[in-house]
Amino acid sequence: MPHTQPYDAVIIGAGPNGLAAAVTLARAGRSVLVIEAAATIGGGTRTAELTLPGFRHDVCSAVHPLALSSTFFRDLPLDRYGLAWVEPPLPLAHPLDDGTAVALERSVAATAAGLGRDAGAYRRLMAPLVARWSAVTEDLLGPPPVPPHHPVALTWFGIEAILPAALLARLWFRGERAAALFAGMAAHSILPLERPGSAAFGLILAMAGHAVGWPIARGGSQAIADALAAYLRDLGGEIITGQRVASLAELPPARALLFDVSPVNLVRIAGDRLPASYRRKLERYRHGPAAFKLDWALEGPIPWAAAECRRAGTVHLGGTLAEIARSERAAWQGTHPEQPYIILAQPSLFDPTRAPVGKHTAWAYCHVPNLHHVRRHVPGTSEAPGTSADEMIERIEAQVERFAPGFKARILARHVMAPADFETYNPNYVGGDIIGGAQDLPQFFARPVLSRNPYTTPAEGIYLCSASTPPGGGVHGMCGYHAAQAVLRTGFK
Repeated sequence: MPHTQPYDAVIIGAGPNGLAAAVTLARAGRSVLVIEAAATIGGGTRTAELTLPGFRHDVCSAVHPLALSSTFFRDLPLDRYGLAWVEPPLPLAHPLDDGTAVALERSVAATAAGLGRDAGAYRRLMAPLVARWSAVTEDLLGPPPVPPHHPVALTWFGIEAILPAALLARLWFRGERAAALFAGMAAHSILPLERPGSAAFGLILAMAGHAVGWPIARGGSQAIADALAAYLRDLGGEIITGQRVASLAELPPARALLFDVSPVNLVRIAGDRLPASYRRKLERYRHGPAAFKLDWALEGPIPWAAAECRRAGTVHLGGTLAEIARSERAAWQGTHPEQPYIILAQPSLFDPTRAPVGKHTAWAYCHVPNLHHVRRHVPGTSEAPGTSADEMIERIEAQVERFAPGFKARILARHVMAPADFETYNPNYVGGDIIGGAQDLPQFFARPVLSRNPYTTPAEGIYLCSASTPPGGGVHGMCGYHAAQAVLRTGFK
């Protein structure tokens, strides 16, 4: 029967955080409606046949170490709704030009054994952090403000995490292998490796690799969203797709409205209800570089020169720390890197549902200038001067070929997502920024504004639950979970 009373909560956006907010509220016995603009739910966790029939590609996120570390996900019975995690033998491989690869193994000791003279340094750095993984992630994925629940563990982590990644690597490592491995993980920050706080991302991803692994979802990341949606419906929640919200007037009556959108889109939809000073703060929210992504349908597996790469779910391509740092610096300086640092996932090696028998899929992206930053310098264009989409395709594929000779001959079809395509796909990816805003130190503490409760707004009943709130980007659901908790504390009195 149709819902005839005002909802307790309406959530705009069915990405992981919107669904997390809806599930949290529904578990508390509240009536919930989720409204999604796209024809399918999922946001950054969608899977589609982007290239050829039978080849299933993750449109955005593909590998999910933070999901297994999230208190929100750990507390849900999503296995009953079809969600199964696949653990590749190696979380990560990082090939080098000598034909070998550095491997992030599940074991700290096994990883250290491949680092030569830096074996001892790696063990001394990582073993104490991995031992504190649960405590550190509880605070890192928790809501502000301080004090933390585990101050000793967080301090131990923070002393190293606040450093620039390039500096931490120089302080701890003498050889090229360990520095390259750490740089590749730190570059997930989409920050220059000389920027304070960039080391945090390298440490978190290394810790996760040892503590919980870097899993993929069987059948694709869409399985995460589908499981959340099925559980929500069993809790009595409702979902509407294909309905874009342009203003508050289009929404049904509700005691609380939660927006899984970027700050600029919150202003677009609810600006009339927001004080001018708060709107200005949201409009000053900063977005970082964009993603340029390729998906491939392949005749066979990628022919990596290094055997470790054939066992890894994720492969980092970029060679040395110096080369990776140069690539990430270029994206912030408004230029497209000549030799881009690339994050590559190859899920079909471990999940046969992703491709026809004997065939494979792969997914890769690099960081390039934000679309809107480029347009400010070059009106009317979505590319930096002298750089076309075809050139970026060639640069990315050349990097794969560099470490996997014969790769290009195995390409059956490709699908391209440039920054403008990302923004069209999801308007919350402002300028192609796929993590909901720059995650540097200022916006770690002020996300989207400096506030003791960043999920609330000055407008009564309006909340923000997107990756533009703490703890930021990644498929962990904690932004939505914390926003829902804020609603339960303040919205129903």
